[in-house]
Amino acid sequence: MVKLHSIKELEDQLQPLREKGYKVGFVPTMGALHEGHISLIKQAKLECDHVIVSIFVNPTQFNNPKDLEQYPRTESEDIALLRQNGCDFVFLPSVSEMYPEGHKAEKVDLDHIENTMEGKHRPGHFDGVVNIVSRFFRLVQPTKAYFGRKDFQQVAVVVEMVKQLKIPLEIVVVETMRNPSGLAMSSRNLRLSEQELEQAVVISQVLHKGQAWAKTYSPANTLGKMKRYFEDSALKLEYLQIVHPETLNDLNQYWVPGATACIAAFCGEVRLIDNMELVPLEEN
Repeated sequence: MVKLHSIKELEDQLQPLREKGYKVGFVPTMGALHEGHISLIKQAKLECDHVIVSIFVNPTQFNNPKDLEQYPRTESEDIALLRQNGCDFVFLPSVSEMYPEGHKAEKVDLDHIENTMEGKHRPGHFDGVVNIVSRFFRLVQPTKAYFGRKDFQQVAVVVEMVKQLKIPLEIVVVETMRNPSGLAMSSRNLRLSEQELEQAVVISQVLHKGQAWAKTYSPANTLGKMKRYFEDSALKLEYLQIVHPETLNDLNQYWVPGATACIAAFCGEVRLIDNMELVPLEEN
């Protein structure tokens, strides 16, 4: 595996591969890697000739400075894990490399997608996502880029960004990896105590309850039952919504294929997100 720190090193390694017509798979990460990230790398290896992973804790997508400061950083462990799983290149740029003096941010019109859920509760977050992901896409020029479904709204933002900026690549979404308890794998889980890890399981439990209730009740009634179920937990709910899978508009009276419940909650000081499809796409 080749470690790259500068844009020049990146270009020197990837340009010959592009000239030979090789398919390049790209997995952007903020490090603190876990099996969820590895599932993206494995999918990329199946579909592409070469795989590159970036590790960059992007400051522009944190609206809370304390959250940025406390975000787990485990570079040596990450690199060992990437080597074990057959990654070809790891790109480890500095903040100054990604945001040089005079850098101009990309702007896209995300409309409702950035004004609900994560966008509503983390102002400026998706501007930071668009900024860094578009820059990585321009630099790496991958054939395919891989994202986990756990970041459901982020995926919708990236898909819309690629469409508006006409960036020639395919976005591949990989299903959420979960611990045996059902808790979605997340780098933030490293900050949870043993007791908090047990308490956080209620997030996946309420989503599974939603799947069951969706077979009988309307979206509005299902949401009400999910919120009441969650009230008995030790976690603090930030939002819980049932949305259209593409527009992210709230669903009330009628279900649509792919209807998805999205949740954010605090377990102690750690903010966790998750989502689950309540109505399968193949139904209706």
